[in-house]
Formats: sequence, C-alpha cells, structure tokens
Amino acid sequence: MKKLASVTILLLGIMLIAITAEFPRWGDPQSPASTYLSPHFIEKTIEETSVPNIVTAVLGDYRGYDTMFETTVVFCAGAACFFILGAFRREDDDQIRYFRHKDTGVVLKVKPNGTRPNSRSDFERIDPTWTPYDFIVSRVASLMIPFIQLFGLYVVAHGHHSPGGGFQGGVILAAGFLLLALSHNLRTLSARVSNKTLGLMSASGVLIYAGWGALALLFGGNFLDYSVLGVLLGLDPIAARSMGILIVEIGVALTVMSTMVIIYNNVASVGAYDEGL
Repeated sequence: MKKLASVTILLLGIMLIAITAEFPRWGDPQSPASTYLSPHFIEKTIEETSVPNIVTAVLGDYRGYDTMFETTVVFCAGAACFFILGAFRREDDDQIRYFRHKDTGVVLKVKPNGTRPNSRSDFERIDPTWTPYDFIVSRVASLMIPFIQLFGLYVVAHGHHSPGGGFQGGVILAAGFLLLALSHNLRTLSARVSNKTLGLMSASGVLIYAGWGALALLFGGNFLDYSVLGVLLGLDPIAARSMGILIVEIGVALTVMSTMVIIYNNVASVGAYDEGL
C-alpha cells in the first residue's frame, strides 16, 4: 500500500512539474493575467461589486469557485487530522487519574475503580506530569482574548472594505482560542468549546458558502452569482454582490477558525485531548 501511495505521489508530482512548463513566464507583461484580467479587476471592481478591497472582491466574487474549494480543503485538513489522531482513540478506563483541588493545590490519585470528583466541583483533572501554569501569563491572556476575538470579528466583517477577510479573520479568531489553551491548558479550552461543536462549525462554514451560492440558482442566476440575490436582500444587484462577499467570507472565517483549533487540539495532545502542550 505504501509503495502504491509513493508511486501515485511521484506520478502526480511529475505531472504537476510538467504542467508548470506551460505557465507564462514570471512577470510576463503579455500573459492573460497582465493583459486583461488585472486591469479589469483594478478598473471595474468598485463599479461592478461596490467593494473597495480588490483582493477580497477577487477571492469572494470573481473567483468564488476557487475560494469555495480552498475552504473545502481547509475543512478536509481538519477532518483528516481528527480521523487520524483522535476519532478512534479511546481513553483507557484502567488508568490512574489525577485531580487537583483548585484552591489548595491538593492532588488526588484516583485508582481505576475509585470515586472521581464531580467534574463541576472544585477539582480539575490534571496529567501525571502536570506543572503549574504561570499565574500572570494566564491572567494577562484572559484579559487579551476578548480583544483578540473582537478584532477578529472586525477583520471578518470589514474585510471587503479594508485589508482583511474570512481567512485572516478566521486565523485571528482561532488565535484567541489557542492562546487560552496555551496559557491555561487544553482541557480548559475543550470545556468551553468541544471538538464536536468545532466540527459542526467547520462544516457549517462550507455549507454557508456553498448554500449561498446555490441560493442564486433558485433566483434564476448562476451558482455564486450574488447579484440576483438583490431581490432577497432588498438591494440593487451591485450592492447584493458586496453583501454576498461578506456572507461567504463569514463562512470562510467559520471554517478556518474551527479547523485551526481542531488541528491544534489533535496535534498538541496526539488525539488524547488532555492538557496539551
């Protein structure tokens, strides 16, 4: 099986390298991108989409198919990470567990058949190799996280009018979650947002993107043609394209944010979902 996979990868690599020979030269002023595509985007983006950020207009509208499949690839990366590391891993019921009293620091060692403290009690579960987290770092991180999340939402919501968008905003939003896991521990993050919720959010982002594009078909347009949705939104076709870009960017941000956290959860704990790094 490994030999077959290696041969397949080798053949695909050779094919991709061979195809690159057909590409225009780097910076070729006579390439299709330089002769009519780029000038059209630069001169017509505002007129056609009412979006000042040309990059976001290209990503979310002019080449919406490409961005939709990029979002799908991000979702598949998170799903693959989950199925390889975490989906089939089960916690051993015969292992000894450790619980730490949050106020006193007293650690309980509970045997496999012993009584475990209630998960909502003053005890928190810890790993055998637990080391105290820095008080100042954890408190400062707790103060920073709301502002990081707020900035992430701004980057998503304002991405089609200023630098930003779904990919950038999703990464910033995910950074807030990862900071919580790093400054406290992975169990603290998992208690606030479970892997199941993250998986649903990741899939929802792709569905929002594809669903909004498919909705255009019901209104007589092409797939991802947001202009026909002006009837639904109460906007003219050009403003509808701007609003359509915002909606698909929200889907992108949702998938990117949740997928990044899924990948971190599984890689940092090797699928065990313990304290992590």
